[in-house]
Amino acid sequence: MPSPQTLSPAAGPLSPSSDDAAGWLRRLADIAVAAVHPRSLLPGRLPEPPAGRTLVVGAGKAAAAMAASLEQAWQANHPEAPLAGLVVTRYGHGPEQGAACQRIEVLEASHPMPDGLSERAARRMLEAVSDLGENDRVIALVSGGGSALMSLPAPGITLAEKQAINRALLRCGAPIREINTVRRHLSAIKGGRLAAAAHPAAVLTWVISDVPGDDPALVASGPTRPDASTPSDALAILERYGIEIPAGVRGHLAGADDAPHATDAGFARDEVAVLARAGDALAAARAAAEAEGVEVRLLGDDLEGEARELGRAQGRLALSLRDAPRGRPLLLLSGGETSVTVHGDGRGGRNVEYLLGLFEALRGADGIHALAIDTDGIDGSEDNAGALFGPDDWTRAGRLGLDPVDYLSRNDAYTFFEALDRLIVTGPTRTNVNDFRAILVLPRTP
Repeated sequence: MPSPQTLSPAAGPLSPSSDDAAGWLRRLADIAVAAVHPRSLLPGRLPEPPAGRTLVVGAGKAAAAMAASLEQAWQANHPEAPLAGLVVTRYGHGPEQGAACQRIEVLEASHPMPDGLSERAARRMLEAVSDLGENDRVIALVSGGGSALMSLPAPGITLAEKQAINRALLRCGAPIREINTVRRHLSAIKGGRLAAAAHPAAVLTWVISDVPGDDPALVASGPTRPDASTPSDALAILERYGIEIPAGVRGHLAGADDAPHATDAGFARDEVAVLARAGDALAAARAAAEAEGVEVRLLGDDLEGEARELGRAQGRLALSLRDAPRGRPLLLLSGGETSVTVHGDGRGGRNVEYLLGLFEALRGADGIHALAIDTDGIDGSEDNAGALFGPDDWTRAGRLGLDPVDYLSRNDAYTFFEALDRLIVTGPTRTNVNDFRAILVLPRTP
């Protein structure tokens, strides 16, 4: 990937007659992702080894890369000090070639729907931390996706029940904050329970945040951070969306709150640091674009809501700005995590659904190009990171008989952009700060 500081020399300066807007946006996205990759985040952060053991645990799409980076730095700085542990990541998101771990075991499980390996990984982590003493330290590597990858149902609840509730929450368009509130209260490991099991050992948590607001207690449903929500909050969310609640789940949520609290003595020794967030990816992209003479406006790094509606709104904004007198290109950047309320049976993810809403709003407006990706390299459950388009694609779509309204009605944005050959396929990036969206508005020609 290009350096986070500048665009690759091949990008060149943009101009109103530029025919490389798509390539430029792709390179900009590479810069944004590189800025939040674990290999650039962990070196220089290592604590001194404790008197006892250091145990690494973790979950998320960035967990394997975080573990590899940590282990390499540990070997360089503390080669004789003990280090062991295990982390779990999504299938196919294990260590990159040449970056395999020797001391930290890397497991793989299912995402976005937990499976039996998700449960097994969570159980093994709880067992691993359960016999630690006050001279030991846990380093927890937490990133987005960890909620599904480390999934241990609370007593009286089955994995099948958790899967059904998780599936319903993902389809109803609930924001991630509400989804993770439910997940925490149906779990035996989330909501600070992993840290509570590790005490009296000190717990150091390193977070790569994929949630709007970057609250560490929300990333991967906060396995090492105490939870401020209550079981009644989780029950109210399920009832508000009309989600079927099994008797065991309802009984659990109606019972006493067993979650650890911030005032519990064990948390007094714990530390947490957010290593990367959506704002960091956007800042890297902004610096690179401004170095090329592009005007940049940041629309927010924590945007939520229906993906297609955000696309339409940002399309209207781009149209209003296109006609303003301007001598140089304008770039609109945003991040966050939108949601999709599923009505149809098509293929898609929130980034392509956002883009299709934007595409519909722009209707081929001259000089406007756009890109949207999930920084983990996977948009929803498909094989693409996202997609991009330019003004000529409106005419191409018409010739191919592709109606954006029809495809949106079926939540079939993947198929739409596949037909245009505009999908972006990167494979796993092994990091995750969620969505990266860029709209390039070129100056209008006289």
